[in-house]
Amino acid sequence: MLGDAAAPPRELKRLGPEDIAIIDHAGIDRVAGEDLVATGCRCVVNVAPSVSPRYSNQGPAILVAGGVHLIDMPGAPLFEVLDDGQPVTIRDGRLIRDGEVLWAGEVQDAETVGRQYEESRRRIGEALALFAENTISHIREERELLSGQIELPDFATKLRDRPALIVVRGVDHKRDLRTLRPYVRDERPVIVAVDGGADAALEEGWVPDLVVGDMDSASDAALHAARELVVHAYPDGRAPGRDRLDALGLQYKVVPAPATSEDVALLIAAEKGANLLVSVGLHYNLVEFLDKNRAGMSSTFLTRLRVGEILVDAKGVSRLYRPSPARGPVAALVLAAFATFVVVIATSSRLGQLLDLLWLKIQILLGLK
Repeated sequence: MLGDAAAPPRELKRLGPEDIAIIDHAGIDRVAGEDLVATGCRCVVNVAPSVSPRYSNQGPAILVAGGVHLIDMPGAPLFEVLDDGQPVTIRDGRLIRDGEVLWAGEVQDAETVGRQYEESRRRIGEALALFAENTISHIREERELLSGQIELPDFATKLRDRPALIVVRGVDHKRDLRTLRPYVRDERPVIVAVDGGADAALEEGWVPDLVVGDMDSASDAALHAARELVVHAYPDGRAPGRDRLDALGLQYKVVPAPATSEDVALLIAAEKGANLLVSVGLHYNLVEFLDKNRAGMSSTFLTRLRVGEILVDAKGVSRLYRPSPARGPVAALVLAAFATFVVVIATSSRLGQLLDLLWLKIQILLGLK
């Protein structure tokens, strides 16, 4: 069977242990590797090089360690010659349909991936230089990210003087969301989800106030549940996510910006007056920036400079925040104490007489006797 993992992440849910995932993902990053392993899929065919020649990305190692049979077939026209759901067979590095070998590739086992990983590590200097050059280019061309000059529409969601929780499908996002349950319960932040982050929020029982992105990875259910939708468009106004929302009959607003969708979510929250941004799944360190292997990550770096004074990672919040006692246990404790008090009075004749005397005095003082 063929499972199309080159489609948006929401399509990964269709994959199972008997499927073969055909993907087009040059330099598989950590999140993509973890998502594929989580599907239970045992075989992945990549029509692009899985290991980046510029930086030692972690995705291939995660797939191989997870027991996935990973095969690289760079340039193979598999999306043109195969249909979703069509039966195929994998033997070693060959993909076979109806007894015919369609394409032969190279199996990426632990030894192969480890060797390429070490070669990439030796070129880390080149990757750093390219990242720095790209960042300087973004500073020159996208000064509005640092100056706050991006035009934003008015939103029904009010963020001024409120904390905002920015949810992105990223590294450890599920674990971080679980640790934030007491914080969300007590502080009730505005939930701003980026694409597939909307589904992650819903899984925790939180309805997103804003969903920002190109709408390619959020489920229909998440888009319908969200209180407000914001389509991230290119600076020239093109917005691929608009077509999907129009087809679903949903209302939305458009924000053109030369950045990633998670950057736009941060800028919206900051520019609309949020007093604290708590992030889940965002990229923070240089390793994560390079592992993502996208030119747009330079704009992400600039956005962090723009909103850094109010931006806190979920891990920091979970370490510093001391949740208030939950109402349920407190109420149970009060009821237990009250029940104990009633039982003591009911079983003690002297306490009963004392309470009768006190009640009589209260009636006399109030003129009821």
